[in-house]
Amino acid sequence: MLKDLSFQDDRGRLRHWEAVDRDGEASAVFIIARIVPDDEILFVRQFRPPTGRLMLEFPAGLIDPGETPAETAVRELYEETGYHGKVLSVSLPGYSSPGLTGEAISLVTMEVDGDAPRNRNATPHPEDSECIECFRVSRTHLAEFVKRQESEGVGIDSKIYTMIVALQL
Repeated sequence: MLKDLSFQDDRGRLRHWEAVDRDGEASAVFIIARIVPDDEILFVRQFRPPTGRLMLEFPAGLIDPGETPAETAVRELYEETGYHGKVLSVSLPGYSSPGLTGEAISLVTMEVDGDAPRNRNATPHPEDSECIECFRVSRTHLAEFVKRQESEGVGIDSKIYTMIVALQL
């Protein structure tokens, strides 16, 4: 929902700010899932109405009431990619777009055993409102893969660019 916020800045001036928030107390997770031993990362591509186009993203989702970020990550990874993974770490919530929304999002790192029988023929199980494609991308070919997606008009989640830069450091 669109919110018109009023606040007093550090100079004492009354300011107005437009923001958006989901209904309720929505928090979310995004998942960096590494498939071993293949050293691949899982990505999803789906249409996002606010951007008006397909977006390449990490698997992600809203935390349901009563769920922990780790539980949400396990559920969302399976729904969006069909893979079963083990949670390695969960970050404290951070903010991906604090100039627009107060949505808090935790990074969950996961490991997926690519040799496990239940992961050999993984098929996404999206909710009825979702149409999601899953991609396994080698870390060494990530930048090339993203360039191909860009050339096809796919939008790229900024967290993916951050990962590419971090891998190059």
